[in-house]
Amino acid sequence: MSKSVRKPEEFVLVLQGGGALGSYQAGVFEALAAGGLAPDWVAGISIGAINAALIAGNPPERRVERLRGFWERATSGMQLRPLWDDRQCDRPLFVEFSAGWIAAAGVPGFFAPRMPPPFLQFPGTPEALSFYDTAPLRATLEEMVDFDLINRGKTRLSVGAVNVRSGNFIYFDSRHSRIGPEHIMASGALPPAFPPVEIDGELYWDGGLVSNTPLQYVLDQEQEKDLTIAQVDLFSAEGQLPRTMLEAAERDKDIRYSSRTRVSTDMNLRLHRVKSLIRELIDEAPKAVAADPRIRELEAFSKDTAVTVMHLINRHRGYDSATKDYEFSRVTMLELWAAGTADVQKTLADPQWIGRGRPTHGIAVFDLGHGSPHHEPSTDRAPDPAKEHVG
Repeated sequence: MSKSVRKPEEFVLVLQGGGALGSYQAGVFEALAAGGLAPDWVAGISIGAINAALIAGNPPERRVERLRGFWERATSGMQLRPLWDDRQCDRPLFVEFSAGWIAAAGVPGFFAPRMPPPFLQFPGTPEALSFYDTAPLRATLEEMVDFDLINRGKTRLSVGAVNVRSGNFIYFDSRHSRIGPEHIMASGALPPAFPPVEIDGELYWDGGLVSNTPLQYVLDQEQEKDLTIAQVDLFSAEGQLPRTMLEAAERDKDIRYSSRTRVSTDMNLRLHRVKSLIRELIDEAPKAVAADPRIRELEAFSKDTAVTVMHLINRHRGYDSATKDYEFSRVTMLELWAAGTADVQKTLADPQWIGRGRPTHGIAVFDLGHGSPHHEPSTDRAPDPAKEHVG
């Protein structure tokens, strides 16, 4: 399989936030590694930041092992299986029980209930701002991630967080500053469950409060090399009409988190297309016009690269619920992991991916992992004639 996959000049893995759904990303990475695609750069938000750190902070031969170790530890508190496999029977009850157990007991190696609870803590302290203590996550990161390896810079790592005081979105990037466990924890500090994380005198919350995907940051930062980006989304915008309040809550969560990703993706792809058109016009302009300072400014703005996006969206339909991002059961984790692996294998074997060339208009998007043999168009993004979109 790996021989049929073109080695990109720079391969970037972009990982969305989504809590317990993050095992889908681990399955994606395992299949990418088996297909010969090792990332030069990993960017993540929230659980995507944790997976990204496990990848960038370990040598290639240990990355899958570390991902598996983390997810097995995180799901060790709920290893029970449903009494039988008919999901219309006991599976919904199992999922809700599992999520309830996690809410009460926490996740091993990740977070634990705060005792005493936040309303009995001293106001103004981090302990008064969250229901759970994330000290177990720090210990897990220190054990499983080699931060010295990250900071030596072989595989670039970028994670997004939000400054609590200013509300500004910020990326901690190993190319520009030293990364430690606190930066990963800040990216996943979702209120009010988790406390803000202090870094250099400022408090930070989960980057998903502003943007649930690092795609825009990657496209803004890299303007020299052609990019192949594996964008791994944990929420799918497409879904059934809700019939109950529980289904409405689940549908609300999908739309909120996936729509932000979809809007960000479409906006950046349109911007890439505009830059391509500007470059074409500048190339065709007379020399007298090309000397205009305004043209030179446009030329600097339109400096761009060819981008190929392998879009992988978690469409696994086990038993969907509003609790799915904190349903850390072993059985669900294994299903999501397998779904991520299968989607990548399907994509890498697809003739459209194998036969791809340089994008005609600067960027091409391949959403192939979910498709039937006929590769029906995805409804997760509205059609846009200004960009290439396959699948």
